[in-house]
Amino acid sequence: MDSRVSELFGGCCRPGGGPAMGGTLKARGAGGSSGCGGPKGKKKNGRNRGSKANNPPYLPPEAEDGNIEYKLKLVNPSQYRFEHLVTQMKWRLQEGRGEAVYQIGVEDNGLLVGLAEEEMRASLKTLHRMAEKVGADITVLREREVDYDSDVPRKITEVLVRKVPDNQQFLDLRVAVLGNVDSGKSTLLGVLTQGELDNGRGRARLNLFRHLHEIQSGRTSSISFEILGFNSKGEVVNYSDSRTAEEICESSSKMITFIDLAGHHKYLHTTIFGLTSYCPDCALLLVSANTGIAGTTREHLGLALALKVPFFIVVSKVDLCAKTTVERTVRQLERVLKQPGCHKVPMLVTSEDDAVTAAQQFAQSPNVTPIFTLSSVSGESLDLLKVFLNILPPLTNSKEQEELMQQLTEFQVDEIYTVPEVGTVVGGTLSSGICREGDQLVVGPTDDGCFLELRVCSIQRNRSACRVLRAGQAATLALGDFDRALLRKGMVMVSPEMNPTICSVFEAEIVLLFHATTFRRGFQVTVHVGNVRQTAVVEKIHAKDKLRTGEKAVAT
Repeated sequence: MDSRVSELFGGCCRPGGGPAMGGTLKARGAGGSSGCGGPKGKKKNGRNRGSKANNPPYLPPEAEDGNIEYKLKLVNPSQYRFEHLVTQMKWRLQEGRGEAVYQIGVEDNGLLVGLAEEEMRASLKTLHRMAEKVGADITVLREREVDYDSDVPRKITEVLVRKVPDNQQFLDLRVAVLGNVDSGKSTLLGVLTQGELDNGRGRARLNLFRHLHEIQSGRTSSISFEILGFNSKGEVVNYSDSRTAEEICESSSKMITFIDLAGHHKYLHTTIFGLTSYCPDCALLLVSANTGIAGTTREHLGLALALKVPFFIVVSKVDLCAKTTVERTVRQLERVLKQPGCHKVPMLVTSEDDAVTAAQQFAQSPNVTPIFTLSSVSGESLDLLKVFLNILPPLTNSKEQEELMQQLTEFQVDEIYTVPEVGTVVGGTLSSGICREGDQLVVGPTDDGCFLELRVCSIQRNRSACRVLRAGQAATLALGDFDRALLRKGMVMVSPEMNPTICSVFEAEIVLLFHATTFRRGFQVTVHVGNVRQTAVVEKIHAKDKLRTGEKAVAT
């Protein structure tokens, strides 16, 4: 790993794998000289990143915003101090939209001091009281020893605090699943959501397919949604034990919605639509260990980078090939990720400790790309991916979410159904504002550019009823006896106060990722804007006659 990693992980990294935040952190070198001289570990020259043997045990300094809180100790606080700590916990939970991580035994500047057993027990007891006061649950993520200027063994404990916000049923995270055809996307989702390992011949994916031709060919051609829940203690809640979707929603405090996209080149437009329309928080790029980076893998990687969707990588089918083949695929991925176009820092996850670190670093820095190696047949390292998904915090902060919710209502129509005894139902994502049962909205534009009035009769999220829909959430809305023939995919339902207008000509800044010849005036393209898919003609390229691969321009 290079010097950029050292900067990212605050001087706590080991060469080769992920950052050495796990295991035993030793401040002393072999000769007994401490990397942190003096009683409080003050250093002479910054963070002493140069020497590998005597790396002082440091985390990056505590940030004012964000959901990570450092606490040296929480032993018998006074009533006033306790109330202050509870208020602080509420702030951290709000920043992490329902999740916070407490590092006990760490100073505000990031120095790992550690606590003796007795003090740690008392601190965790106080933390438990604080969590009870705000109605949250706590889970110990990991403990690690610090050998720091003391004969008594000292520990640092990392604790996850989770509380479902009062106005929500559960915390929500959307993950798009990308990767080449036959890399095992649907199979992995089947194993995660059904709780049963695959038999090596695709049994696990059968429940995910929506069409007969998909079952016959074994290839996904449409977009399907799968849910995986975690309860407040971090245990997996899925379809095993013959649960229904409603039961999963009721017993989960965090819900991961997987958007299963198509891998075949023929269905690339469907994959682009899934990435632009469903606004995923992050993407999971699946690479088969035995084929490496092949087929549409590079295109999917390019799409994630172009749309600025943070992604992590899963190398699947490790049971099919030798260890050397898996290592070669990982090396190939690391090479591609470090290229100038990507500028990513690969981080191989090999232990539960790495998985916890990866989830936190992934949320803090868009450059970190965790890599998992697993098998859907043997179940090898599958638990590491579950640990990662459980801890992964929402990647948009609470301020952005608040700003979106204060705007006027705008709902993107992605799917249209007719349900007996319910009437017309539309599925999609609320891109801004708040939508309630009984709201009056307008939908359009129709073929002649008009917007029609309608009323929202009821709302469902993840197959269970819901009264209020907030910005960023996906749901289905029942529209009663509204004529289905007037609706089509790509329309929007907006608040009448928005006074929506339409346009047929617009300017856009474009980057030509790849084209075999030149791109010039009169070129016919398909435009993907959010949930809109529309054919268009390039009328003018400003300041240039034509474009070649890799060039930028403003076009009409």
